[in-house]
Amino acid sequence: MEKMPRWSKITLRIFIGLVALVALVFVGLGLYVNANKKTLLATITEQLNKNLNGSLTIGSMDPTFFKGFPGVSISLKNVVIKDSLWKVHQHTLLEAQDFEVSVNTMALLRGTIEIKKIGINNAKIDLFTDTSGYSNTAVFRKKDKKKPDSTKTSTDAQLKQFSLNNVNFIVDNRKGHKLFHFEVADLDGKMDYSFSGWEANLKLKTLAKSMAFNTRRGSFIKDKVLEGPFKINYDEDTGMILVAPNQLNIGKDPFIIGAKFDTSKENTVFTIDIKAPSILWKDAANLLAPNITEKLLMFDLKTPIDASCILNGDMGPGGDPEINVTAIVKDNVLKTPGGIIDSCNFKGTFTNNYEKGKGLTDPNSAIKLYGFKGSYTEMPFSIDTMMILDLEKPIATGVFRSKFAVAKLNKAIGTETLRFGKGTATVRLAYKADIVDFKLHKPLVTGVIDVVNADVSYVPRKLNFTNTAVSLNFTTDDLFIKNIRLQSGKSIVMMDGQIRNFLNLYYNDPEKILLNWQIRSPQLHLGEFIGFLGTRKPARTAKKSSKNTSFSEDVNDLFEKSKVDMHLRVAKVYYNKFIGTDVTADLFLSEAGIGMKNISVKHGGGAMKVNGTISQKGNMNRFLVNTTLSNVDIKNFFYSFDNFGMTTLTSKNLKGFLFSKSTIGGLITDQGRLVTNSLGGNIVFDLKKGALLQFEPVKSVGKFAFPFRDLDNITFSNLNGKFDVRGPLITIAPMQINTSLLNMDVSGVYSMSKGTNIAVDVPLRNPKKDADITDKKEIQERRMKGIVLHLLATDGEDGKIKIKLNKNRNKDN
Repeated sequence: MEKMPRWSKITLRIFIGLVALVALVFVGLGLYVNANKKTLLATITEQLNKNLNGSLTIGSMDPTFFKGFPGVSISLKNVVIKDSLWKVHQHTLLEAQDFEVSVNTMALLRGTIEIKKIGINNAKIDLFTDTSGYSNTAVFRKKDKKKPDSTKTSTDAQLKQFSLNNVNFIVDNRKGHKLFHFEVADLDGKMDYSFSGWEANLKLKTLAKSMAFNTRRGSFIKDKVLEGPFKINYDEDTGMILVAPNQLNIGKDPFIIGAKFDTSKENTVFTIDIKAPSILWKDAANLLAPNITEKLLMFDLKTPIDASCILNGDMGPGGDPEINVTAIVKDNVLKTPGGIIDSCNFKGTFTNNYEKGKGLTDPNSAIKLYGFKGSYTEMPFSIDTMMILDLEKPIATGVFRSKFAVAKLNKAIGTETLRFGKGTATVRLAYKADIVDFKLHKPLVTGVIDVVNADVSYVPRKLNFTNTAVSLNFTTDDLFIKNIRLQSGKSIVMMDGQIRNFLNLYYNDPEKILLNWQIRSPQLHLGEFIGFLGTRKPARTAKKSSKNTSFSEDVNDLFEKSKVDMHLRVAKVYYNKFIGTDVTADLFLSEAGIGMKNISVKHGGGAMKVNGTISQKGNMNRFLVNTTLSNVDIKNFFYSFDNFGMTTLTSKNLKGFLFSKSTIGGLITDQGRLVTNSLGGNIVFDLKKGALLQFEPVKSVGKFAFPFRDLDNITFSNLNGKFDVRGPLITIAPMQINTSLLNMDVSGVYSMSKGTNIAVDVPLRNPKKDADITDKKEIQERRMKGIVLHLLATDGEDGKIKIKLNKNRNKDN
């Protein structure tokens, strides 16, 4: 083995000597500290109390040799700092079981204390401010910046490092209603000083028990772990503390947080800038105060959003800080109390300082959504700018636009009331609405809804329309319904209407809604609208959990409770066998039934006018009509109304022109058929240029009594009479019938079922013998001369009317 060079040996000896010297010095310092504990403890306590407006006590002191090597570390046990008013408020500023202090070795040898590092372990720091504004931090005397500090000595330390481990840190401001409470697991910091201030680099891990800017509203980020680094700068001249933006994990979510604190103000002013580039809605909501979280969790977004928040406030009284939030949502799924919105995009902002100078309150808060686009039950829509103002009594405004296939409405509102087929709807509505439970409540809308080429069914009435068009024009107060085209089967209807004070009545008194219709039609088949007479099929009640129940029920109530004033002009109207032309009518539809006024119809070469009512109740509908007929072809008239239920006398037996006035009431089925047994009323008639054709009851008598007369065509110039209708029984008031074949006096009861009993007095005298007589009085005196047959028309065993001699006629007379 080669020998070590001489210079190496010398160097090694010098190094060993230095190490030994340092070790001896370090051990000596330790022995010195240990030997002078009481003196040093008194010195440290004196130095620390020097600038305190209160008291600092230390239970004991022990050197910790290796922790501060090559300096000297001192462990202070049971360190307590109290302000001068502690006995009043009982909040101790600091209670530390272990307070480690690292001091400068050379300064210590000179007999002075220069603190380089402080470590606080197993401690509680309670910064308390009472309701008057007094704080226990007053224990630290403020320096007079204008006046030089003549007492400053070499003992004034510049703290280089500090740490907190297992420290319960509280800022309790009773005057400002603020409470910040952190359980600090670990905080390590390094300090660098300059002429203008200091810079600190921190690494923090803590549990936020409370971060309440307003204790009356609750805490932000409650029970969340905060972990991350901070870089902080302090400018002593301006009193400004700047926290550089850096990543801080709150729970499982990363945030970029920066801040600014102005300590030159009486109450420290702060600005905190928080950014969350990718966070789930529910996670963000759970970081806020409970009153906000509860409301926000009524909504949800499926994928993360980009959100940022700026808080501006102060540590003094005054309640909430100013909050400004911005969120960007792209291609997301939004869940709301009113339903789910797919393909959701918008930029949203929130502020609680909408109008400057009106306070940081809910009434002065606003939410704005820009470029809101989405799809609701496959119906795309957009809102340029949506605003929600005053979160205490929120009001939403915006302009809603959409264009979609109307069949998509079936999924949105259900099919219990309306069922849509093909067609397209275009919507542009400006709205203003209160918000109740985060749903639009009684919105006021203006704008237009246009529907074209649509098929729609009104389910409760079994009414179906094809190729429907409608334009709804909402004004501030009224609704105008224009350019409607309805087609049901062969019926085509064009309509224009209006509802005054529509929205107010729609929300508050739908039964007071009056819809005024102007209706035109080239042809109308009433049978296709018979559903209005039928028993209304109630809309099925959707389950309470359904999102569409409310709207569907509202529409149903609107249709069934509102009143309709209809003014019709129809070229041709069809009902069973009835055909009318040039129809005009005023109809009033309500929940109770149908009112008919000024109905005018051309029919059978004449005219018919009708007024009346139809009351809807169950499967039967009670009606009462007043009818006036002028010059109506009686054959056509009887044929059109199925001979009014008569089987013996039909349209085939009649000829002439009818003039009459009648008042008839009764029941009509939900299929539009008369219930003959229910009829009641009276008929006054005058039949001109009439004829009785092949009327079997007359022929059966006449072939014996008048074998040489024309029984198939019995003509008369004028026939008038009066009928009283009571159910199936028609009472014929005594009337004279003067015909080409014979004269008759008729009275009695005709039954449409059983009970016919008609007395017929027939003189055998041939009326043709009196054809040349012009004196009406003489004709009247001669018409019953000669032999007179007294006949009785009654029910036969086969159900047909039988004619026989009236044996009791003379007794009756």
